[in-house]
Amino acid sequence: MPSEDAAPPLDVDQILADPGVRIVVCCGAGGVGKTTTAAALALRAAERHGRRTVVLTIDPARRLAQSLGLTELDNTPRQVKGIDVEVSGGELHAMMLDMKRTFDDVVLQHTDPAKAAEIFANPFYQAMSSTFAGTQEYMAMEKLGQLHARGEWDLIVVDTPPSRSALDFLDAPARLSRFLDGRMLRLLLAPARSGGRSMFSLVTASFGMFSKVVQKVIGAQLLTDLSGFVAALDSMFGGFRQRAEQTYRILQARETAFLLVAAPEPDAVREAAYFAGRLREERMPLAGLVLNRVHRPAVTSLDAAESLAAAERLAELSGHEGTADVLRAHAALAQQAVREQRVAAQFTEAFPAVPAVSVAAQPADVHDVDGLRTIGAAISRA
Repeated sequence: MPSEDAAPPLDVDQILADPGVRIVVCCGAGGVGKTTTAAALALRAAERHGRRTVVLTIDPARRLAQSLGLTELDNTPRQVKGIDVEVSGGELHAMMLDMKRTFDDVVLQHTDPAKAAEIFANPFYQAMSSTFAGTQEYMAMEKLGQLHARGEWDLIVVDTPPSRSALDFLDAPARLSRFLDGRMLRLLLAPARSGGRSMFSLVTASFGMFSKVVQKVIGAQLLTDLSGFVAALDSMFGGFRQRAEQTYRILQARETAFLLVAAPEPDAVREAAYFAGRLREERMPLAGLVLNRVHRPAVTSLDAAESLAAAERLAELSGHEGTADVLRAHAALAQQAVREQRVAAQFTEAFPAVPAVSVAAQPADVHDVDGLRTIGAAISRA
């Protein structure tokens, strides 16, 4: 029996219909239906609540595009056609973060063409904008801030990578600030901030021993490329930090709702609990938990032990093998349901005030808009 302090069931429709909520962030471990959940919520917001919605996936998976009937997703929002919005007047757009294009766009927006060309030609920029650890999270924060600032959508639904990576997304502003304030970066920027003297003349004059060690370890040309890259981006770094911190504050505001997505499996629930704790520490608005792929026996009045006992009795009689098999299958499902309830309780007992909703396991993977509608209705208990 739930305690008196237990939270009420999660009312997803209330969140999606609230004009004060402009961002919904779906977080969770991999393989728990997070992308499908994000797409289903965005579709429901457009169709049922008349909101002009865009769903942004940071996880580079093709499932979102396929389920929305799109051949591909890229860094530009694409409108989803063929959805039921005649009555509601809503719209649905979808996009996938392209971190290099986002980085390129930021450079073009905040520098002149000559400086942009210099940055694009630098080997360090080419590597950092495509593969450097942390760049995806910086650019995700940048893209979310851009979408929010443009004001074209009533609701932005964000589908994040698996939760530890999503924590990197939340940590991006702080890590960027640490990077910008770091001693190594200040050293590399010294030539650009001292009249353009060469990296080596300045470093040798002030940090002779350090210069020799660094050159020996990474090579003179590599050090020159790195210095040139940092100097070229110097004028942009303050803007990166300011915008990232502004977006971080938006994520802490009441216009944002975080939804944890999990499955009744130990690792997934553990990840959800870990993330919930971080959100609480960061004072970010956790709206609730969506527990996907929950198994429920068709007959709840017959428990596993009773079902197995009945199956054993029938097995001793001829002509009842089929019925005995059905009872065994029911017992297995009932046992699985009990295990899942115990696993889910690890979260609800740790966070009793967090509203939750369970979504029954689907017979097949969702691969079209109709399937997304079904999931959206199940999440909303409609």
